[in-house]
Amino acid sequence: MESSTAKTLKVALVQTDLYWKDKIANMAMLEEKISDLDERVDVIVLPEMFTTGFTMEAEEVAETMNLQTTRWLKQMARQSQALVTGSFVVQDGLEFYNRLVWAKPNGDIDHYDKRHLFRMADEDSHYSMGKKQVVFEWKGWKIMPQVCYDLRFPVWSRNWLQDNKELAYDLIFFVASWPAPRINAWDILLQARAIENLSYSIGVNRVGVDGNDVPYTGHSGAYNYKGETLCYSQDKEEILIAELSYESLVEFRTKFPAWMDSDSFKLNFGS
Repeated sequence: MESSTAKTLKVALVQTDLYWKDKIANMAMLEEKISDLDERVDVIVLPEMFTTGFTMEAEEVAETMNLQTTRWLKQMARQSQALVTGSFVVQDGLEFYNRLVWAKPNGDIDHYDKRHLFRMADEDSHYSMGKKQVVFEWKGWKIMPQVCYDLRFPVWSRNWLQDNKELAYDLIFFVASWPAPRINAWDILLQARAIENLSYSIGVNRVGVDGNDVPYTGHSGAYNYKGETLCYSQDKEEILIAELSYESLVEFRTKFPAWMDSDSFKLNFGS
């Protein structure tokens, strides 16, 4: 184990209903939930579009970076002394993004823009596609963030070899507004991403019914590198705590080095 890597990573999965397009109400509700956590965690993960629900009204709800929601994320990270992350609607120049923001307790932020836009809800007509694949680091852990529909595309989330020595990330997580009618795919794919990438996999989905009468049944969960369930919740508002072991991850990768036989490839970020 690297000396700078935390032995365990505690992740809070915030499964919640959301107020439709009401930023103030959602931030107040989530702040209360975060404040009520009865144990210290390292990472707090919120659902997709956690300030509004999954809306195509981008121009109506968007804000630029470093305004209300980004400042709120920084405040939550500082108060909880945890990394806080989730996606919301951001305007960047003339374009709109479903953007996941990564806020550290020291005020540093980074972001990932959703790559795969859900055409069946016309998301691709209202938002711009992300063009950058990212891996962040927190407490020595390498972590890849993704957003909802990204889960269906294994090439985009594929763990890759760095310098033929080690895998690029230790944990992949997905923030989502994944509807109830297709929840079986969500469960299966979260486990598949863990197994095929020899990493921990976490999914945080919302519950409730949104302003378009779309129902959500949660199924937030965390899975280890063998696809085994670490924690799981179905259709109620709940904060799950997943405790991830770095030592057991490294031990499994050493004993079962399937990653050494992985196929090499290069992504085309221009399309």
